[in-house]
Formats: sequence, C-alpha cells, structure tokens
Amino acid sequence: MIYYNNHNLQMIEREILYSYHRKAYSQVQCLCKVRKEMLNEQAMLHQKELLPDIIAFNDAFRDALKVMYDKAISLYRQVSAIQPNIDLEAKCYLCYDYPKWHPYQADHREELWEALCNEGNPLYNGSGASKVHFNQGCYETFEEFLGMDVCPNWNEHFDPELTKDLHLTMAFHELFEDMNFALTDFIYVREFNWDFFITNNDTFLYKVI
Repeated sequence: MIYYNNHNLQMIEREILYSYHRKAYSQVQCLCKVRKEMLNEQAMLHQKELLPDIIAFNDAFRDALKVMYDKAISLYRQVSAIQPNIDLEAKCYLCYDYPKWHPYQADHREELWEALCNEGNPLYNGSGASKVHFNQGCYETFEEFLGMDVCPNWNEHFDPELTKDLHLTMAFHELFEDMNFALTDFIYVREFNWDFFITNNDTFLYKVI
C-alpha cells in the first residue's frame, strides 16, 4: 500500500539523515517537505485502508490533549494562588521514540524520527495547535483549544464523505497540513508527552516535570 522501500524515497531519507547530522537544518526542512509530499500522495489513494489508524490516532491525541489541558488548569490554579500574575504554557508532543505500531520498522527509523521531531520541523518544536496558554483572566475552554468551536471536523483535503463523522481536531489538521510529518508518520502514534512552563512578566521561572 505505502511503498516505504521506494528507491527515491529512501535516497531522500538518507539525505535527511546526512543533513541532520551535519546540522544543515534548512536543508533538512526542504527534504522533509519533499518526502512528505511523496508519502502523502500515496496515502491519499488509500484513505479507506488508513481510516482505522486515522481514527485511533485522533482519539488518542484528543485524550492526550485533554489530560494535558486538565493538568495545565490544575497547575495554573495551584501556582497562581501562591504567586499571582504568572503565565503557564503547556505543550503536547508525539512520543519521543519511533512509533512501535508503525507497520514499517527498520534500523534507520529511530534516527529519522529524531530528525522529524527536532530542527527539521521548527513549527512542531513550538508544538503549534498542541499548545495551550493560561494567564490572568484568560481561560480557553477545551473545545476552543481543539478548534471545535470554529470547525466541528478539521478534515480538509481528505475524502469529505469518508471522513465526515471523524471530528478531526485542529491539532490533527496542523500536523497534517503545516508540519513536515507525512500522514503515515504520525497516525501510528499512541503515546504522547507534555511540557509545562511557568513564566512571570515574560521571565522564565521554571519547567514543571
């Protein structure tokens, strides 16, 4: 279905790793975009077969974002009760390790995943729509955070009939549209990580682990 062993694709992936180890991050970014287009061109022809994993990822991602959101609110309320005027920012990331549920497993995949999740994907490192921010008098609801108040299903560029009931989140949409992940990079992820940062008047105070 998805030809990960395609010669041209593997050549690009080798160049990504070569550029990443040389810290040529702008080149990594360009190569990742080409790779993404190649894989997504295949994936869009097989949306029906990929649908169970698209659904499973979206559900797992939404659950992870809810856990992060709830922890962020609780932490913000606890800390702001002691130290007023703080800002709290929470970010959700895909698993640090190459997804163990991915159908294609090979020796170089862990290295490639590292490149995709680091300087080769600058918007992702800021976590984009997977980031929530709380400060004095500003409480975004969970549905607003997911973008569901704006659009009940962020399925742009997917088959509209096939995906009409999926309720894809804005964070899913951003991973697919705006970052250097191919669809088949991230839909096999089922584990996530969070970071929580506390600042005061734009001065970094501490990161909560």
